[in-house]
Amino acid sequence: MDIPIPGLHGAYRRRDLTAAAGRRSVENALRSGQLRPLWTVTLVESARFLDPCTRAAAAQLATADGSVLVDTTAAYLHGCRSVDRSTTHVRIPYGREFRSRPGLAVHHGRSFAADVEEIDGLRVLALDRVVADLLCTPDGPAALAVTDEALRMARPQHERFRSAVRTRLRRREDPRGTVRGGVLLGLASAEAESPPESWIRYRLLEDGFPIPEVNWRILHDGREVFRIDLAWPDLRIALEYDGYEPHLGRGEQDAVRQGELERRGWIVVRADKEDLRSAARVHAELRAAFARRGYTW
Repeated sequence: MDIPIPGLHGAYRRRDLTAAAGRRSVENALRSGQLRPLWTVTLVESARFLDPCTRAAAAQLATADGSVLVDTTAAYLHGCRSVDRSTTHVRIPYGREFRSRPGLAVHHGRSFAADVEEIDGLRVLALDRVVADLLCTPDGPAALAVTDEALRMARPQHERFRSAVRTRLRRREDPRGTVRGGVLLGLASAEAESPPESWIRYRLLEDGFPIPEVNWRILHDGREVFRIDLAWPDLRIALEYDGYEPHLGRGEQDAVRQGELERRGWIVVRADKEDLRSAARVHAELRAAFARRGYTW
């Protein structure tokens, strides 16, 4: 089937496509697998069925005028890649009848046209407001990861972005979660380079560890010789996260690097992806390291 009308990231309203191509052509395209139905009223090109932008476009087409992509969907469209993309989030005005369904979360609320931006033809909530909203949700590790990423993207104006998010938090109509959100915003860092670093940092803070420096640089004659994922430099304690891909085949290099840090008086604790499930071992080793430095709580 030659699709006779332009799609939005490979998404189409079923009624528009049927009117342009005819019911039989659309049914044939569905039977052949060229198109797939999504959320009843929209069709998408099968090759793009899992594409977050295609699903966002389908959500916008399904919910019609006045809808805005929000939450993790909006964060993704702004460039944040640490978010969960399995559910598409859209907000529609009060009084509109369109319910959530699997894979599509429909939120109802007042219009906020002044806070909407267009990204590749999609109506998207402004990133500072998106981050403020996510900071107030119960998923603290995910919220911190998104905030770290948004600050990193905003460099060198990241403190201006942080201030804008703080203003959004103060002005939220729903006060729930704003105090905790403000604390997380203060802890967020533009220096964080991966979601696991953010998740680990959140768990450390949750368990009462002092706030670490993020990607702490050790200099020699003004030149960076080491960069530590999380560090308490006054105590010379380092926590290094060994992500699978960045550290694949680098075991010997990492060992040499750790040996050099230890020769400089650092205690090095290592974490890997298994520790994201349970941080008990890492936290025990860190407590032992703090105890060696005379720091207890």
